[in-house]
Amino acid sequence: MQDACAPEIEKDARSTAEAREKRVFIKTFGCQMNVYDSERMADALGAAGFVETGAPEDADLVILNTCHIREKAAEKVFSELGRLRVLREARRQNDGGNLMIAVAGCVAQAEGEEIARRATVDIIVGPQSYHRLPELIERRVGTRGPVIETEFPAAEKFASLPAPKLRAAPSAFLTVQEGCDKFCTFCVVPYTRGAEYSRPVAQIVEEAKRLAERGVREITLLGQNVNAWAGEGPSGKIWTLPDLLAALSAVDGIARLRFTTSHPNDMSDALIAAHRDLPKLMPYLHLPFQSGSDRILKAMNRKHRMDDYLRILDRLRDARPDLALSTDIIVGFPGETDADFEETMRMVERVHFAQAYSFKYSPRPGTPAADRAEQVPEDVKSERLARLQALLFAQQTAFNAAMVGRTLSVLWESRGRNEGQVVGRSPYLQPVYADGDPALIGHIADVEIAGASQNSLRAVIKNLDVYAT
Repeated sequence: MQDACAPEIEKDARSTAEAREKRVFIKTFGCQMNVYDSERMADALGAAGFVETGAPEDADLVILNTCHIREKAAEKVFSELGRLRVLREARRQNDGGNLMIAVAGCVAQAEGEEIARRATVDIIVGPQSYHRLPELIERRVGTRGPVIETEFPAAEKFASLPAPKLRAAPSAFLTVQEGCDKFCTFCVVPYTRGAEYSRPVAQIVEEAKRLAERGVREITLLGQNVNAWAGEGPSGKIWTLPDLLAALSAVDGIARLRFTTSHPNDMSDALIAAHRDLPKLMPYLHLPFQSGSDRILKAMNRKHRMDDYLRILDRLRDARPDLALSTDIIVGFPGETDADFEETMRMVERVHFAQAYSFKYSPRPGTPAADRAEQVPEDVKSERLARLQALLFAQQTAFNAAMVGRTLSVLWESRGRNEGQVVGRSPYLQPVYADGDPALIGHIADVEIAGASQNSLRAVIKNLDVYAT
């Protein structure tokens, strides 16, 4: 669809740039990788003269960084675009200014042509191309239709991005791997993020050192299939994730390491041993199993059976007895019977998860499962999900309650909502609240857990002068 407002863009963009610095507002949907990507978009645009703003009303450019994993992802994007169109028209009527709108991320990659047809946007950019945002903005100025860029490889993206902006925070995400070669039949990632790509060791270690220099104490390594990471080492030899974790453990200032998300088929002996041998690797692992039924796992193309998953868990717990687990579970996958679902319930009862993310299956356009005839009725999916979540929430509540009376090491990250309150994370990623001096932020302190709820812990800080290293 042709943009009727396009002839005014060149004049408006130039006059805005002359009047004041350009401002960008980025709204992030979905996963931690999108959070990381949004920060790097801001870095790329900062090098081009943009500064971030917390309100779309103040922005010259609004970016929706989208996620295609959650249900009705595209509909949420179109709803947001409708609100932005009203904001843009109001801007034009009030002061003749212009608001440029960009859609980035996985929905842009998967449904870029549909977005261009249905909505008035200026830029559509996939997750492997956002390093080109300054160039795409220049291309959009003076053109009549949206600029669509979804074809460049991940290697070019990471090589082209500027050094991360110095953002003060005790914890940070670091993307080390993108894409996936597994092709689970419910998943869009291979189509929106492409084939697996592993960043080289030198790039990752250098970024980790920069993070440590600005006060980051904890790094979470990100990837759609992060434990399949296989990056080029300094001598040209290919390293695996345990090698990388060992190298990052040696970075001064980094006290904690995590990684997510993993696939059971890539949980190697060496990676299991790393949980035993690396003290900085936190005792908390996110390892999706998706369904407790081998028949459904085969239909999902997961390439593992439940016995395989349970054997991995036994070995992990032998290596690290205090390890806690989280997982992903889909209910109502096409063809799932009551018996299949009961196998999932038995699996959850057997493992005892500290936390879990559970969802009703929803078709993703272009994935093999979307066209299967045996779609489970919505009311059946809802009933199964309610039963599953009741069990999962009970397990999470029990896990948190078991922390009461224990001493845990907490990385304090920010002020709490209440005056005189600080918030941090336990080794098990639980939010921990305590009355304490904001000077604690950025430090790791051993504290006594005095209370627990389903979602968080309450701690008592007895000695403000003693911080763990």
